[in-house]
Amino acid sequence: MSVKKPFLFLLHYSAYGLALAFLFLLVSSHPILSGFANNNDEQRFSFNDAVTLSAPAVVNVYASKVYQQRVHPLFQDPLFQRFFGELQTRPQQQRDNSIGSGVVMNDAGYILTNAHVINNTDNIRITLNDGRQASAKLIGIDSDTDLAVIKIELEGLPNIPIGDSSQLRVGDIVLAIGNPYNFGQTVTQGIVSATSRKRRGISIFDDFIQTDADINIGNSGGALINSHGELIGINTAIISSSGGSEGIGLATPVNQAINIMQQIIENGRVIRGWLGIEAQTLDPNVIKLANLNTGGVLVSAIMRNSPAELAGLIPGDIIITINGTNTANPDEAIETIMSIKPGTKVKLLVLRGWEQIELMTTILQRPSAVMPG
Repeated sequence: MSVKKPFLFLLHYSAYGLALAFLFLLVSSHPILSGFANNNDEQRFSFNDAVTLSAPAVVNVYASKVYQQRVHPLFQDPLFQRFFGELQTRPQQQRDNSIGSGVVMNDAGYILTNAHVINNTDNIRITLNDGRQASAKLIGIDSDTDLAVIKIELEGLPNIPIGDSSQLRVGDIVLAIGNPYNFGQTVTQGIVSATSRKRRGISIFDDFIQTDADINIGNSGGALINSHGELIGINTAIISSSGGSEGIGLATPVNQAINIMQQIIENGRVIRGWLGIEAQTLDPNVIKLANLNTGGVLVSAIMRNSPAELAGLIPGDIIITINGTNTANPDEAIETIMSIKPGTKVKLLVLRGWEQIELMTTILQRPSAVMPG
């Protein structure tokens, strides 16, 4: 009998055994696969830990406004009153109600929500996940980002872990928590479909996280969290032809939302620098011909009595840098201008024709309802 046959037999079956052991370890260690391979409830794949961590800080927001119903002119006609009396001419009180969601951001009771949830209302109430209710005070609104800050006075408020929205990747799992259709706190799951969605016409400074997690009426102002239970966005809007969720939800990144909240708490409003220009992307051929290695933005319009006009900028100028900061595209230029404190003198490096010139001006506070730059 040959010695090789038993040896080969042992070698083959040892290899099979090692392969099966490796497969078992792979399945049991993978969070999704282990959920299907093991019926033990403790091993089941779930987002319950993430939801348990963050859901207590997500509140229902109820806002209302009382107004006088307009009386039809016919009711004020003397002939009409002669036959039907004056009862119908009395103005009736009406109440407009809106529902939404909010996120308790700290122990002091500051809550982030959407501006459109509480705008033009005179009574705001919130309901916590534990059933407690409280009246909320409006701290401030930033319509340019559709964010608002309200405040409640309650003890023992829940905290929500804060994530870093700049680290989000397309394909990351996210959960939306809110109060859709006043149905009660609801959690939906999806992924990050895109980041930095701009110029959607929803607010002046669009910079949204796009997700396919279901967001419906009433979810506005609620939390978008990651799989660790960390807040990474404030649910703001949906793109829909039916009014319901169609898989395109938009959330304001938490990094931006916290900055807005802090400014509202400190100043009662958001302070943004303003130059008074309308900027456009430069044609690549112009960049090449002018040897603009760092790029630049084309000034297409200038507002009257703006810092840009006072500096001597004219349409057709190309802004290369603002206080030494490159302006490779309009978004970069706007962000640079907004970050400059009003009252600050700035130097603009401008290409006019084929000549580079320097202009000086003073940045002003951005007026409401004007273009960003």
